[in-house]
Amino acid sequence: MIRTTLFPGRYVQGPGALSRLGHELARLGKRHFFLCSPHPLEHLLPPVLPAVEQAGEVLVERFGRECTDREIERLVVAAKAFGAETVAALGGGKTLDTAKAVAARTGLPVAVVPTIASTDAPCSSVCIVYSPEGVFTRVDILPRNPDLVLVDTEVMAQAPARFLVAGMGDALATWFEADSCRVSRGPNIAGDLGSMTAYALARLCYETIRDYGLSARTACEAGVVTPALERVVEANTLLSGLGFESGGLGAAHSIHNGLTALPGVRGRSHGEKVAFGVLASLFLTDKPVSVMDEVYGLCAALGLPTTLADLGLPGVGDEDLRRVAEKTCAPGESIFNEPAEIAPATVFAALKAADAEGRRRRPAL
Repeated sequence: MIRTTLFPGRYVQGPGALSRLGHELARLGKRHFFLCSPHPLEHLLPPVLPAVEQAGEVLVERFGRECTDREIERLVVAAKAFGAETVAALGGGKTLDTAKAVAARTGLPVAVVPTIASTDAPCSSVCIVYSPEGVFTRVDILPRNPDLVLVDTEVMAQAPARFLVAGMGDALATWFEADSCRVSRGPNIAGDLGSMTAYALARLCYETIRDYGLSARTACEAGVVTPALERVVEANTLLSGLGFESGGLGAAHSIHNGLTALPGVRGRSHGEKVAFGVLASLFLTDKPVSVMDEVYGLCAALGLPTTLADLGLPGVGDEDLRRVAEKTCAPGESIFNEPAEIAPATVFAALKAADAEGRRRRPAL
């Protein structure tokens, strides 16, 4: 069997890395189409814009908040009209995904600058497309990974710690899903088997979150960069990105997609929903109590959701959970990579059990 491992072209991380943006972009072209989320547009881009402009002409566009087909098409038209030679993005996961899709449709190199360590989107060739209301629609696999991923840990340390924690929730799934694919010989994003490199990086991702996650959250709450914060930002961004894309996805991300069917979760982050998906997957795959103790304890310590109420679904009814389970098991979903019986009924049971376990543990915390 063929084993494929996917990587971004270059990964740059460290305090003050944003100052390197102009230098790095100059390698890729001379006309730079920038997509920015509102906060970095106002606070992060202005100080570095003079250096970027030395690397060529710049056109800046504000991101429309959701990665939708309409938003992607709007930006494709704008990039072509500008005569862009590169696409660059500053912001969160949806901003970066949108920029990757624009670059793919225009055949241009893309540079991504995450401003929060909340997802593993920056390094991947994956673009998650939503409806204008924020409901998951589909996953697009793009023809290439980003040419540049630039991560300034001083920027990460100044962001609210909840974003870092959300990224740890997303990263938490990396090993469990990749290991399921390893056991079941399920395909990765390239449609092939994962490599031993991918599985090793996925395992390192989980161990880093487990061992350094709480220290990293403390540093972020204090607004400072420490070795633990550097480790966790790398785990959230690079290790998780390489691990999920090259190792493969499983139940946790499918459960995330299923949960988007309920309006109550739309104020919750991608990583928070994925983290609860991990807990449900522990029941789905019959993990031993020792593993449940470790993962539930880690989620509780980090402030990740351990009950459906934590996701904004207090008192959610069985009918709604069955809707979630049905969407989770839609054709083509990654949950079918799990080495377990997969059906809406088993997913429904796992969701109920994960919530009950979280509530059972709550008084002891």
